[in-house]
Amino acid sequence: MSSGGAAPAEVVRRLYTLPPGQFVAARTEAVAATRGSDPAAARAIGKLRKPTVAAWLVNLLALRRPDLIDGLVELSGQLRSAQRQLRGPALRELSTRRRAVIESLVAQARALAVDADPAAAAGKLPLAEVEATLSAALSDEQIAAQVRSGRLIRAVDYAGFGEVPRPRLRLVGPDDVVADEPDTGRAAAGRARRGRAAADRAERDRAAADRAARELADRRRRLTAELDQANAGQHAAQSDLARAAAAEHEAAEAVAEAHRQLAEWERRRAAAEQELARRKVARKTAERAVSAARRYVGDVTAVLEDLPEPG
Repeated sequence: MSSGGAAPAEVVRRLYTLPPGQFVAARTEAVAATRGSDPAAARAIGKLRKPTVAAWLVNLLALRRPDLIDGLVELSGQLRSAQRQLRGPALRELSTRRRAVIESLVAQARALAVDADPAAAAGKLPLAEVEATLSAALSDEQIAAQVRSGRLIRAVDYAGFGEVPRPRLRLVGPDDVVADEPDTGRAAAGRARRGRAAADRAERDRAAADRAARELADRRRRLTAELDQANAGQHAAQSDLARAAAAEHEAAEAVAEAHRQLAEWERRRAAAEQELARRKVARKTAERAVSAARRYVGDVTAVLEDLPEPG
């Protein structure tokens, strides 16, 4: 079936979700595949412009996560309504939601990019430009519709919000015609300054995140070293405790042995004392016997002395 001279929607969708580095080769392949069956469509495909990396990130959001872009569009309508009616509390609440939604969308864009092209994780993605484009979509219904199409070829530079002048935008529309809206030198300079400021803010945020990551890693290393030292101290204390327990056991055994030896010496002392008492009694008995024998000898001697001498 002829496409009526327009690039087939499925081809456009596939090309604008490819990493920009693969766009030209894929477009050439699509032109060659379509030329024989639909020359007009092949010419339309050949006119499709390669997106910048920032535009590719926004297109990924629109084509892979249209639900998130729908939420952005809904929030933009609420913001414009609150702004026109000068509802301060509602504006403050919606502004808080705006920041959260934009941050979430930027993070999701980065995740989609890394999933589509892992090499993107090693490079510096233009997330500040993505943030500026999404902020512009919050400010203008037409820009929101263009973001929603998933066919941007260049990011929007404007980073404000509210009813704003039309920012410079490049888009592949339904008829595949690429158009640039008029711009003035002063507006371009202002957008450039805002873009640089947004890039500086993103760079400062990345630097702060890097510092926080380094500080966390340093703290983790310090705590790991302290934990290792604490474990070593615990092991040393456990070894000291084991040695002290063994020494205590040995001392208790020595005390028990001393008590056993003391009891044995007490038994021997009592036996020796009994033996001494018995021998004292025997000595006294012997002394009495000696005294009796001496008296008897004296008596016998006296009798002998009184006897007359033989004649």
